[in-house]
Parts: sequence; C-alpha cells; structure tokens
Amino acid sequence: MSSLAPKRIGEPASPLRLQFIPVASVALMSALPMMLPIIANSALMPPLGLLMFLSWRLLHPSLWPVWIGLPLGLWDDCLSGQPMGSAMGLWTITILAIDFVDQRTYWRGYWQDWLIAAIAIAFVQFSAAAIAHNGASVALLGLQTSYSVILGILLFPVVVRIAARLDYIRLVQR
Repeated sequence: MSSLAPKRIGEPASPLRLQFIPVASVALMSALPMMLPIIANSALMPPLGLLMFLSWRLLHPSLWPVWIGLPLGLWDDCLSGQPMGSAMGLWTITILAIDFVDQRTYWRGYWQDWLIAAIAIAFVQFSAAAIAHNGASVALLGLQTSYSVILGILLFPVVVRIAARLDYIRLVQR
C-alpha cells in the first residue's frame, strides 16, 4: 500500500504527530513574542507559551505527564529572559495544582477552565515578576504585571480555540 493511499477507517493517527504538535505549539508560542516587532519598557505581552501550555492541559488532562513543565519551562526561560528555573518551577507547580483540582472535581465546564487558567496566569506572572525583580516594591510589580495578566486572561479563549484547531489536525487520520 503506498503512502498516498487513504488510511483505513479506524486506523489511529501517527504517534509522532500525536506528541509533536502539542509540544511544538507551546515552543512556538513561547518564541512568538521574540518574533513580533514590539518594543516596550515593561511586560505588556502575555505569556503566550504559558497560555498554550494551559490550553493543552485543560483540553486534555491526560495528554502530558506532570514533569512536562520542566522542559517546556526551560525552553520558555531561555527565550523570555527570565531567571533560569523560574518558568520550570512555576509551570510544574501550576500543572500539579491543576491535577489537584482535577482529582476533586467530577466535571468541568468552559467557565471553570477559564477561571482555573486566570488563577494560573496571575500566579505565574506575579511569581515570575517577584523572582525576576528581587527586592522591588510589591505595588510597582503589581502595576507592571497587571497589564500582561489581564491581557493573558482575556486572550486565553482565543488560544484555546487555536489549541482545539491544532488538536483536530493532530487527531485527524491522514
């Protein structure tokens, strides 16, 4: 059977594509702020890699192991300029907290996912700012970081739609 022939009904998608698309989308979204021609004095861009990471985790709870926050966070740390280990630790804490919430809830809807993501975005952004600006005033950190937190929370549904579309491409049989 040639590789151009259509697949049979019920044949699973490629295992490489099943794992590659989520990881590549998080890596690409972490690199996207570097590619955009935006110059700012403070952090205005939301953490796009974190948004995609949360989108995949909330769409498919069993897609990734708990330790996936370490390599993806390392990639984000290398590209964002944050101190090494900050995103690694914060993303791992976030995925552990989401797993904790998943164990205690029977079902979750869209609004609950958005609330979980909003809390996670705020926690990661404020913690990363506190780690990066060791000794700075809390009021100044809150003011500078609040714009990216609000923008990230408002942008989360768009990123979930992108992840859902990528999930369709990931699971389609070709």
